[in-house]
Amino acid sequence: MALRIIFAGTPDFAALHLSALIDSEHEVVAVYSQPDRPAGRGKKCQPSPVKQVALENEVPVYQPLNFKDSADVDVLRELNADVMVVVAYGLLLPKDVLEAPKYGCLNVHASLLPRWRGAAPIQRCIEAGDLVTGITIMQMDIGLDTGDMLSKVTTGITLDDTGGVLHDRLAAMGPSALLATLSDVESGSLTPEVQNDALACYAHKLSKQEALINWDDSADVLAKRIRAFNPFPMAYTLLGDERIRVHAAEALDKTTQLAPGTIANVTPAGLEVACNEGVLLLSKVQLAGKKPMMVADIINGQPKLFQPLYVLASEL
Repeated sequence: MALRIIFAGTPDFAALHLSALIDSEHEVVAVYSQPDRPAGRGKKCQPSPVKQVALENEVPVYQPLNFKDSADVDVLRELNADVMVVVAYGLLLPKDVLEAPKYGCLNVHASLLPRWRGAAPIQRCIEAGDLVTGITIMQMDIGLDTGDMLSKVTTGITLDDTGGVLHDRLAAMGPSALLATLSDVESGSLTPEVQNDALACYAHKLSKQEALINWDDSADVLAKRIRAFNPFPMAYTLLGDERIRVHAAEALDKTTQLAPGTIANVTPAGLEVACNEGVLLLSKVQLAGKKPMMVADIINGQPKLFQPLYVLASEL
């Protein structure tokens, strides 16, 4: 039996899920997305990826700032949906909205709850050194990612996984998990599992301010953070007035007595930089106005740019 579905989401991650629903047996009766916002060099208002998919498929789009106006809740209720699917929408939904569809609201969350709740679970799990993550489909309640868990799919996290790579893998896993869960909604075969709040961590929203590398951290911590923050907000350091974005790095099994931030060695593999604990190898970086390059290629073209005992700054 096809379900009448309201979809709520905003970024590319959510758009992939909307496309899967549109291509399924179910009927997407309406789409909710964040209001159009300025983007790009021209700062022109742009529709979200979710809105673009909806318009391409002639699905009605609603973009309330929030649901504080009862008229917006009434419109949603009048859509007479069986279920509302929420994927990275960016708004907390009030109780009236959560209870409007017949089967309530389901959320596709990009982590294994209750481990990471909040805005940036993909990046925070890499930063924390987790070995596994996944997708959780949950029944939404008035808390932040606190609802009962309905289904999960898992994936390992490798040393090659950046925030971008893991994002794309989870975005590919989510739609099939969602469709399987909706089948269980129809058949009534779901077995909700209550979350253990004691196991929860909060995945704080990413900020550009935290992307500046602090060399007083350990090499191991920095290597994980650099992977997590690629492609956004992208970790960076300073050499004089030059801002250097760091695309790839690894912690070496070395120690040094040099002050944190000091370039200990320049090798074909990259820059070895002293940290508060250990040594970090920067292998791929991006100079201002340039494309990302392997450090070895930069040295070939600018042999005097990096030298031992130059100091990379942790402060603007």
